[in-house]
Amino acid sequence: MADNYLERRMEDLRSGRLRNAAAPAASPARKGEIRVSFPARRVLVTGGAGGIGLAVTRAYLKAGCKVAVMDIDREAGERLAHDEGVRFYNTDISDRDALENALDNLLTAWKDIDIVVSNAGISLFQPLVESDPQTFDHIIATNLRPTYIIARVWARHRRRYPLPNSFGGRMITISSTRHMQSEPGTEGYSASKGGIASLTHSLMMSLSEFGITVNCISPGWIHTGDPSILTESDRNQHPSRRVGTPDDIARVCLFLSLPDNDFINGADIPVDGGMTRKMIYI
Repeated sequence: MADNYLERRMEDLRSGRLRNAAAPAASPARKGEIRVSFPARRVLVTGGAGGIGLAVTRAYLKAGCKVAVMDIDREAGERLAHDEGVRFYNTDISDRDALENALDNLLTAWKDIDIVVSNAGISLFQPLVESDPQTFDHIIATNLRPTYIIARVWARHRRRYPLPNSFGGRMITISSTRHMQSEPGTEGYSASKGGIASLTHSLMMSLSEFGITVNCISPGWIHTGDPSILTESDRNQHPSRRVGTPDDIARVCLFLSLPDNDFINGADIPVDGGMTRKMIYI
């Protein structure tokens, strides 16, 4: 777990209370760039220490939010806590007790959560004839069940402590275009991501009484490694003529978190460069 001193220090730096610390010069905006600045929203990102989750974490930090990260990668999470001031929970979210304990700790510390990005997940692909039910269950327990548990704990907290919150809240789930299109051997992953897309509109109804909107993002090919390994055919097969980046997902998260965007609710937003709308026959 992050040292609370680090969290307080980062909060002081962002608010300007530490005058003796040299503030970094603001970089000029790039052409077409939209910068977002929120009040001190309290944001939870699962799987927030790497890949898409890390880009989401950094986007909310840059927008002035307090961010808590739950991740199984202790080294990456502790480095993120030390360097960037997040509140880190080294948590295996497939373990119900561990997840609920971390959530209880966070809600005690913060009193409430404003935004949840339920992002953590695993990709385990096996030929169907070689697969086993235990692996299938583990994928479901890691990719799908935590979204339900987080929503349940959050709703019970809001019911128990009905503090006024004009913002309401945002829950953003991360599915995949594989819940709409598949390849062989992806049964567990596709089922978990399809479950997330369906759970999203169910939670939209259940969390409505608390003013919390629930939306789903379905990424396509999001490359988190070295971009130099991508080929021209990798890029050109996409109607957008490029492969996706984690920042593409982070920007949609910020957009859905804007206070005036509460009329977007229960949506499943593909972010895939157009691939799910591309007709392909061989």
